[in-house]
Amino acid sequence: MTLSVLGLIAGMVLVILGADWLTKGASALARRFNISELVIGLTIVAIGTSLPELVISTGAAIKGSSGIALGNIIGSNIFNGMFILGVTALIAPIRFNARMLSRELPFNLLASIVILLLSGSMLVGGAPGEEITRYGGLLLLCFLAIFIRYTFSIPADENSGEEVQENIGTGKIVLYIVAGLAALISGGNLFVDGATAVAQAIGLSEAVIGITIVSAGSSLPELAVSVNAARKGNVGIALGNVLGSSILNIFFILGTAATISPISLDGFSWVDYYVLVASSLLIYIVSRFGGKAVINRFEGAILVAGYIAYTVYLISVS
Repeated sequence: MTLSVLGLIAGMVLVILGADWLTKGASALARRFNISELVIGLTIVAIGTSLPELVISTGAAIKGSSGIALGNIIGSNIFNGMFILGVTALIAPIRFNARMLSRELPFNLLASIVILLLSGSMLVGGAPGEEITRYGGLLLLCFLAIFIRYTFSIPADENSGEEVQENIGTGKIVLYIVAGLAALISGGNLFVDGATAVAQAIGLSEAVIGITIVSAGSSLPELAVSVNAARKGNVGIALGNVLGSSILNIFFILGTAATISPISLDGFSWVDYYVLVASSLLIYIVSRFGGKAVINRFEGAILVAGYIAYTVYLISVS
C-alpha cells in the first residue's frame, strides 16, 4: 500500500513536470514559426496542460482500467469548470470577451452534451454493460478536427492580451520537449499503476478514484496556470486555458482512449454526467445571460462549494 501511494505521488510529480517542460518547448517552437499567441493558447498550451489527462487516460485504456480512463476525463472537466474557474474568480472576477461567448463557451457545452449522448442510457439513469465504443471515439476525434480547424482560422493579431514569453534557444527547446515526453510517459505509467492499486486496497471503485484523486492530480497544471494568471491580473489566459483543456479532454483525449479500447461505463452514475453538463451549462448561462459577461467572486464561491459538495457525495455513496 505504501509503495502504491509513493508511486502515485511520484507519477503525479513527473506528469506535472513533464507537462510544464513540454508546454514550454512546444510554445517556443511555435513562436519560431510566428503562430498566433491565441492559437498557441487554445492548442499548444491547452494540450500541454491536458497532457497528464492524455497520458493517464490512454495508459489506463491500454491496461483495461476503463474506470480510471473515463473518470479522469469526467472528473477533470468538472474540476476545471467548478473548482479551477471558481478559485480563479475568487482571486479576480473572470470577464468573457465576445469571441469566447460565441465560440469557446458553446464548444465547451457541446463537448459535455456529446459525451452524455454517446453514453446511451446514462440519459435515463444508466445500465450495466454499456460502453463508449471505438466508433464513439472516432466521432469525438471528428469533433476535434472541427475545433482545430476553427482555432487555426483565428487571425494572427487576435491575441487577447496574452503574455509575451521569453525567447528560448534551440537547444533548450529540444531539451524541454524530450525531457517532457520522457517524464510524461514514465510518470503516467506510475500514476495509473499506483491509483489502481490504491483503489483496490481501500475498496473504492476505479470510477470514484478516477473522478476524484486522479482527475484532481492530472488537473494541477491547469490549476497552476490559471491561478498564476489570475494573480497577475490576466484572467483571459486562465479562462482560455480551462476552456481549451476541457474541450480537448473530451474530443481529443477521450476520443483517443475510446479508439484504442472501448470504455466501459460500469461504476459510473448518471449523476456524474449530469454534474458535468450542469457545470458547463452554468458557466454558459452566467457568462452569456448574466448581463455583464463575468463570473464574479460570489459566483466563484458557489462553483467551489458545488465541487466540494459533489466530491463529498461521491465518497459517501462509494
